[in-house]
Amino acid sequence: MAFDSHAESLSYLAPVPSASLRALLCGSIDYAGLFPPASLTLEPALRNHAAYVRSPDAWMLGAFILPTAKFEETAANLSQFDAANRLRISALGARPDKPSNFAPALAAAKNAIVGFKAQHGESASVEQFEMPLPRRPEHALIDQADAALAGLKLATFWESPADDAERAIELLAQHNAKSGTGVFGYKLRTGGVIASAFPSSIQIARALVAVAKHRVPIKFTAGLHHPVRQFHASVQTKMHGFLNVLGAGVLAAEHGWDQQQIVTMLEDEDASSFVFTGDSFSWCEWKVGTESIARGRKLVTSLGSCSFDEPRDDLRALKLL
Repeated sequence: MAFDSHAESLSYLAPVPSASLRALLCGSIDYAGLFPPASLTLEPALRNHAAYVRSPDAWMLGAFILPTAKFEETAANLSQFDAANRLRISALGARPDKPSNFAPALAAAKNAIVGFKAQHGESASVEQFEMPLPRRPEHALIDQADAALAGLKLATFWESPADDAERAIELLAQHNAKSGTGVFGYKLRTGGVIASAFPSSIQIARALVAVAKHRVPIKFTAGLHHPVRQFHASVQTKMHGFLNVLGAGVLAAEHGWDQQQIVTMLEDEDASSFVFTGDSFSWCEWKVGTESIARGRKLVTSLGSCSFDEPRDDLRALKLL
């Protein structure tokens, strides 16, 4: 079967990446081809993902971001996946327009997940759930979500605006400390299609300090197409780099960085500052061993990107792949 993926042929030319780069990027890119700016329809997005899971770069690939509202449509497009090349899904619940709609949206998402898992377990699996929280959530809302998702056993990430990240992370930490049903993680939006969608470096740094302090897993979404921070004309602002963000998260957890140290790394636009070897990753004078990177990645988990090609192409341009 032929798959129309631009990077499929290029990836066969890639040399073996260093062990530390593999540790930092293993399973790190959740493919979000359905979302802007790619905005693909379901069939070509799934076709791309089917190619990606068969490519030599599949070690970098995470889950396929799929709104629960599209589960039924997806069921008719699973022939390109099988037990050896599964469609691993991160289910995306609907954004509630007001707090009173949170519980019904969550119930609808759970029903869709349960039904899909029961019917399509051979070729597809739902491994993760992510959903926006209503503005300014309280303990009762988190407890409600915990009860609603009981039994699903999914990695779960709750999104809130960047300016509310510290408070939301603390709420999730308090839940995790008392919950017997699973750990809740936090989801931070790191960009979009307009400049105002990009949080500042200090906002990302505050979130990274909070997750390191409270041991709450974090995933990122949008805007992290490129390895190193750079200005991009399409959005008329500087886009955060995924090596900056993931690397800062791992180094901050390892060395107990404060916000300003994290900001300094997030704003570094010099690719030569990032050095990967077989046994460590270094940024400037700071270093973290490969085994510690793997431990840190349990905290700094993944990023959602509408492209799986751009990150790989840029890494090759930097001679890291």
